[in-house]
Amino acid sequence: MSENAEALVRERLAGLGIDYEIVPCDEALADTAAFCAAYGYAPEDSANTIIVTGKSTPPRYAACVLLASTRLDVNRAVRAKLGTKKASFATAEETKALTGMAIGGVTPIGLPDGLPLYLDAAVLSRERIVLGGGSRACKVVAPPRVLTALGAEVIEGLARPLE
Repeated sequence: MSENAEALVRERLAGLGIDYEIVPCDEALADTAAFCAAYGYAPEDSANTIIVTGKSTPPRYAACVLLASTRLDVNRAVRAKLGTKKASFATAEETKALTGMAIGGVTPIGLPDGLPLYLDAAVLSRERIVLGGGSRACKVVAPPRVLTALGAEVIEGLARPLE
């Protein structure tokens, strides 16, 4: 499934008209800290895509994009956006089932239609960001406006600095 997700990511990127680069990586180094250390990217230029589930019937899901140097405010900001009493990080299995992408390759580019996409405003302050590529075998490097071109809702305070 990840090969299909990677192909979809490349197709959607091509349709956005925004310059980007596909950076191949060793699948064993796809997690953010390992990727940054191995390939020389700064964590503050890495934007993680995290799937969150709102605990309701049926569950509500959203994709959240934040800098790797911050922490997602699941219990306040995301829960409020989802309109649920509780919210948590989706499991790796839920993420894979919902997006077709494995942790370490999840990207907002190529998400299923109708899945809300929330973007922490701090991501827009970067000149370029590193995103998952749809699989653990590559990353996408692009200006953060790629996310607004995808229709992301920009939210101040979606993430907080790491403590």
